[in-house]
Amino acid sequence: MTEQELIYGLRNGEERAFNALVIRFQDRIFNTALGLLHHSTDAEDISQEVFIQVYRSIHAFNEEASLATWLYRITVTKSLDHLRSKKRKKRFAFVSSLFGADNTPLYEPADFNHPGVQLAQKEDAAMLFKLIDELPENQRTAFILNKVEALSYSQIADILGSSESAVDSLLQRAKQNLRKKINKMPP
Repeated sequence: MTEQELIYGLRNGEERAFNALVIRFQDRIFNTALGLLHHSTDAEDISQEVFIQVYRSIHAFNEEASLATWLYRITVTKSLDHLRSKKRKKRFAFVSSLFGADNTPLYEPADFNHPGVQLAQKEDAAMLFKLIDELPENQRTAFILNKVEALSYSQIADILGSSESAVDSLLQRAKQNLRKKINKMPP
């Protein structure tokens, strides 16, 4: 099924087209969300939300970008919104814990577990993703889309609504910031 046929089928409410969409993009959507969220349950939830939004808003898709770019854009937006919401909850939990009877934090971050990382490398990968999480949001997003999802500068620019030179700049700053953070780590 071509992209045009897929879009046409989705706009006509064809179940076959929706199934084809999910089969074609589910892994990419899940992996992008997982790369940003580091929690498989959250990534699964975001993936479902992305496909629900596509189903509901396919008529608003203007086809200026590819369907894949639109899906990535929705995934990134939903993932970042989820992270922001989680940070607000984390701050609230921390503040609440300051006044709790036993004075213990109410929020514990989930263990990092990405399916593409071998067991022996999980600790290093977890540390790297922790450092990536400390990057500014726009640098972190561009870095994950480029290094984890292997998207081109052009695709990332479309997803982020910026220019390729802006993406290049974001990636260069992300790499510089990561080098600084790695160099500050004890041996």
